[in-house]
Amino acid sequence: MKLSKEKQAALSTVFCFLFMITGLLLEKSGSSIYPISFVLAIISGGAKQTKEGILDTWKNKHLNVDLLMALAAVGACIIGNWFEGAMLTFIFCLSGALEEYATNKSKKEISNLINMQPETALKLMEDGKTIEIPVSELKLKDHVLVPKGSSIPIDGILLARDSSIDEAAISGESIPVEKQAGAEVFGGTINLGEVFTMEVSKKSDDTLLAKIVRLVDEAQNTPSQTASFIDKIENIYVKIVLIIVPLMIFIPYLFLDWSWNESFYRGMVLLVVASPCALVASATPATLAAISTGAKDGVLFKGGIYLENIADLKAIAFDKTGTLTKGVPAVTDALFLTENRDGLDILLAMEQQSTHPLAQAIVSFYKDHNEKIIEDLVVHNIVGFGMETVVEGITWRVGKQSFSDEEPLKPELIQQVEKLHSEGKTVIYLFKEKEIAAYFGLLDLPKPEAKNVLEYFKNEGIHTTMITGDHLKTAQAVAADLPIDEIHADCLPEDKTALIKQQKEKYKVNAMVGDGINDAPALANATIGVAMGEGTDVAMDVADMVLMKNDLEKLQMSHLLSKKLKRIVTQNIIFSAAVILLLILSNLFQVISLPLGVIGHEGSTILVILNGLRLLKTIPFPTSKDSSSHEQMTGKLIENR
Repeated sequence: MKLSKEKQAALSTVFCFLFMITGLLLEKSGSSIYPISFVLAIISGGAKQTKEGILDTWKNKHLNVDLLMALAAVGACIIGNWFEGAMLTFIFCLSGALEEYATNKSKKEISNLINMQPETALKLMEDGKTIEIPVSELKLKDHVLVPKGSSIPIDGILLARDSSIDEAAISGESIPVEKQAGAEVFGGTINLGEVFTMEVSKKSDDTLLAKIVRLVDEAQNTPSQTASFIDKIENIYVKIVLIIVPLMIFIPYLFLDWSWNESFYRGMVLLVVASPCALVASATPATLAAISTGAKDGVLFKGGIYLENIADLKAIAFDKTGTLTKGVPAVTDALFLTENRDGLDILLAMEQQSTHPLAQAIVSFYKDHNEKIIEDLVVHNIVGFGMETVVEGITWRVGKQSFSDEEPLKPELIQQVEKLHSEGKTVIYLFKEKEIAAYFGLLDLPKPEAKNVLEYFKNEGIHTTMITGDHLKTAQAVAADLPIDEIHADCLPEDKTALIKQQKEKYKVNAMVGDGINDAPALANATIGVAMGEGTDVAMDVADMVLMKNDLEKLQMSHLLSKKLKRIVTQNIIFSAAVILLLILSNLFQVISLPLGVIGHEGSTILVILNGLRLLKTIPFPTSKDSSSHEQMTGKLIENR
């Protein structure tokens, strides 16, 4: 069985330590064979890194710190410092094992996601029997049986029966989602309800979970700007060290009357302490940890560069529908002109037969109403106007004002309706014969968390913009209680793109948040494109990061995570550079030995890696599922009911 890289690194570290201790004990006992044990320690602990360093240099013409460590260990042995050479190898091996652990820990989320992907499915045959087949063999339109408690094998459409689905693998949300017949279900999520049948809607390599796995994998293999910069200077830095070390050996020997052993010893110490191990480890482990934390919380970054850029964000634009708002209309005003809300039961009976969003909004608004059941109700759908029915000889209609041939509205009613229109609301009427029995104002309301998230960005000095294809009055109504700096309405996709380009030129680092196909060009042109996970595949494909659950608070969390990443990477770079400078000066003044140099150098590397691992901890921030703007806009519903 092949061991993982993490286990190989751990075993190498253990064997190196055992051989080093054995050599030390043999040396103390006066045995002459102790160098053999130290050589075995150096080989067991340093062979892998040395091989990788040589291959990297040969293939990519790129010098790295592994070669410096190997040369320093060999040099220490040449002048008889066997223990120092073995200890250098051991601590370098230990830091390498810790970095491997950090990498694997950071990639744990993608491993968990891969494990969540079911390998087989119960295909439902035409005769009603089921056969177990690999998920990869499922075809579009196939019917699959999903038992209670089982993983849903592939993306599809729920047939016939409602169910409760655990979608934590996709959205990070622990609360199960209630799905009705006809709803979309995702592979890798868990069926908590009774057994149900689903119809396959996507191929196995095109499911949402498969996309998530690819996105996280790509992100963890795409370095941040800082990591890329450090990688570039590593080659130059190592060349400089290899030039300076011989000078450190010969100049003191020739001109400062140092002995050859002392000069060579100081050269080896310089080779150790000047190595940029800690500097190289300043960014990558921290970035991987941050990407892993984001994935765990339902935020997917397509690369470290995008996560890093969020900290420098200066402007952010939001699409309105489905991004700042819930994406579905809700009743904000309801007024009956008849006594005892005459016609309410008939209204609900009609609306329940419609799948139109406005009809569903009215049904949802009165979900607690104990309606009277009207049997054998025949409802006619009049395209472009609404619906009508006849109950006990009376014609009832629900829809636009033009649906009735009634005389012009009364002045006081006109004033009330115009007020609703001025607030950007859609007005629906209930007619009893030719008279208006009731009217309703509907609006796509802001998400509960929208106000707090926008206030957060405003407090951070980030310019906020709302972009929408809706009319200006509707946009202004939504933005009335939101701290938006700028509103752009009646925008076509090309208008959104042009605006994003302008903001990018003005603010340098900008973001666009959207969910639809019409947002895709703008997402692609922003410095950072952010797609809502419940949006279109096109938006997710062109975006640089994806919020798997349509929760704007995850955007705030991402900004906090990015700032923490930037802070930790800066700490690591300053700390590692300061340690290298201090150790070099200490060596020049002959106040540091090789063992202390090894401990100082490799100890700083270990501390830098551990500091980066702090990003594996979830970022705490205040949440607000019930914002004041949401309460203000819906509070009057109780009064009008």
